[in-house]
Amino acid sequence: TGPHPRDGQLSPIKRAFLAIDELTSKLEAAQRARTEPLAIVGIGCRFPGGARDPERFWALLRDGVDAVTPVPSDRWDVDAYYDPDPEAPGKIYTRSAALLDRVDLFDAPFFGIAPREAASMDPQQRLLLEVAWEALEHAGEAADRLSGSRTGVFIGICTNDYAHLQIKQQDPSRFDLYYGSGIAHSIAAGRLSYVLGLQGPSLAIDTACSSSLVALHLACQSLRSGECEMALVGGVNLILSPENTVTFCKSRMLAADGRSKTFDAAADGFVEGEGCGVVVLKRLGDALGSGNRILAVVRGTAVNQDGASSGLTAPNGPAQEAVIRQALAAGEIDPARVAYVEAH
Repeated sequence: TGPHPRDGQLSPIKRAFLAIDELTSKLEAAQRARTEPLAIVGIGCRFPGGARDPERFWALLRDGVDAVTPVPSDRWDVDAYYDPDPEAPGKIYTRSAALLDRVDLFDAPFFGIAPREAASMDPQQRLLLEVAWEALEHAGEAADRLSGSRTGVFIGICTNDYAHLQIKQQDPSRFDLYYGSGIAHSIAAGRLSYVLGLQGPSLAIDTACSSSLVALHLACQSLRSGECEMALVGGVNLILSPENTVTFCKSRMLAADGRSKTFDAAADGFVEGEGCGVVVLKRLGDALGSGNRILAVVRGTAVNQDGASSGLTAPNGPAQEAVIRQALAAGEIDPARVAYVEAH
């Protein structure tokens, strides 16, 4: 801002008061920007049980559909790996998981990707491209008109099953010029930015179970700071190889009967699942100004780490309570207004 046109006619005290008013206005604007709510304006998803879009996912939840099934033979030979004894070396004591159908399918020409390159791409990358496009369509944003825009990409991704499958083939010819970009987590986010021409931040985040939520937190920070004007935020996970499942069984993390029994005395582990979810995020004021449909509002987020606990994989209750309090404070929300908190 330039000098006030009447500054020369004002006394020093009045000029000082005017300067204080201007500084106060700037501080208030900065505070509003720092705490402005974010709007979710579009959703794309692929989840087990035929939930290929938000409407079918909601129907699955509403109707209590069980999407857990026996692991099909196109993933791995369950009979060869199964053993009810948790101590059996290299074996799995469960036959069930929540899995997608036909994760080998991909419309490569639609994205301008050659078949040879598509074959070297981790299916997680392929799934992200399709679901992100669907999320933009759901938001009413023309994906082919975003080139050059300050749209950010924040993706949670932490598994490398496809790379393991290539290595297990013991065929050096598989490691062509596309292998490195096909399995890199950074490219899972970067390829989205490349294909759509997006010039905002582009990050792949691996914080294990919390990866996609941390991605959302970073996207909110980026939007509030003005680093980007819109963000694609999501997470993807595919279970293509049994190694992680073997590890989970050795840690006794999985439910032997393939059923999670949360908060029940009979609880004995979780069930592996896979899928992909992407949301389109904007600052609430921008979304309202653009006439977007507001699906949900993010008022506050926070991130911390458990630090020391009873074990590397065990949660720290006080630390998790602290991060919830930080998120509530960031969103300027009274804890008494919160009706639901999900446990780790």
